[in-house]
Amino acid sequence: MKGGQLLYEVAQLPTLQNRVYGSKLEARTCLKGDVRLIEDPRTGLVYNETFRPELMLYDAGYNNEQAISPYFQAHLRTMSKIVGQHLGRKGIVEIGCGKGYFLEMLTADGFDVIGFDPTYDGHNPRVRKEYFKSIHGSRCDGFVLRHVLEHIQNPVEFLFTLKEENDNAGKIYIEVPCFDWICLHGAWFDIFYEHVNYFRLSDFYRMFGTLEVAERSFGGQYLSIVADLRRLRRPEIDAADRVNFPDNFAASLRPHGTGPTAIWGARSKGVIFALLMERLGVEFNFVIDINFAKQGRYLPGTGLRISSPTEALKQLEEHMIIYVMNSNYLSEIKELSQNRFVYVTVDV
Repeated sequence: MKGGQLLYEVAQLPTLQNRVYGSKLEARTCLKGDVRLIEDPRTGLVYNETFRPELMLYDAGYNNEQAISPYFQAHLRTMSKIVGQHLGRKGIVEIGCGKGYFLEMLTADGFDVIGFDPTYDGHNPRVRKEYFKSIHGSRCDGFVLRHVLEHIQNPVEFLFTLKEENDNAGKIYIEVPCFDWICLHGAWFDIFYEHVNYFRLSDFYRMFGTLEVAERSFGGQYLSIVADLRRLRRPEIDAADRVNFPDNFAASLRPHGTGPTAIWGARSKGVIFALLMERLGVEFNFVIDINFAKQGRYLPGTGLRISSPTEALKQLEEHMIIYVMNSNYLSEIKELSQNRFVYVTVDV
């Protein structure tokens, strides 16, 4: 439905900000799309009304894995405890399991779990390299949707499909970026074409009525909720709980500093930060990431080459500015770089 309250718009973002490319030209000419965020007048949900699902071509070249970081591993361990306590350890289905790190963690802890993801490139027979369609007539005890629902054009209808597929039973763990956090921090670098939806905690209360778990996790950047699918209902907008979108949301979108600079983090935030800053005439000398699958490849949009910490640190000058894309990783980054540089966190 179109015609809702316009919140924010930005033109020509990469459709897949977590896909890296083999050449600068391929990266700069990647598929792009416009973002026009609105608050739906019926449901109160926030989504990109210009989203085109046919542009979303997920394959093995897509890489959104964060689990190389010890900080993120600790987050996943906490979330696995929530899954075990509320969904149980049998009959778990993880939809959108990515490269399979969380699924492997659950399996190692004794969970009975299967996964679905077309970007999976491993060999675990418990993972089906496809989009979720059906569990073939059987019921599961719980679904896990970690950073999936924000990618689905009709999220409520998708949840109803899961409910009906599972005989109107079962529980669900959902983890998504927190839109309230994005608004509070003016995090324009957290608005992606790939994310068609942006959720607040109150959205899930309007979807389910009550929640077994309702947490702001990962330093407040994520929402982690557990709900009973039997309670699912179509949300209706609450006039007393409209989106409080700041007028100065993109105030920090301006040139920063002079001289040689680097970006640490070649995932979503780094891609958008580099691209929108480039449009202001700001050029970066290095992009650094610890994910070996990204190293030596190129960021979508800008075509900046991604270096490993070892490669980049040999070339960075003392006291050079490093823009840290996620403050949750600041201590890890300082340790890896011997605290030799000026570190600027963009999300606080």
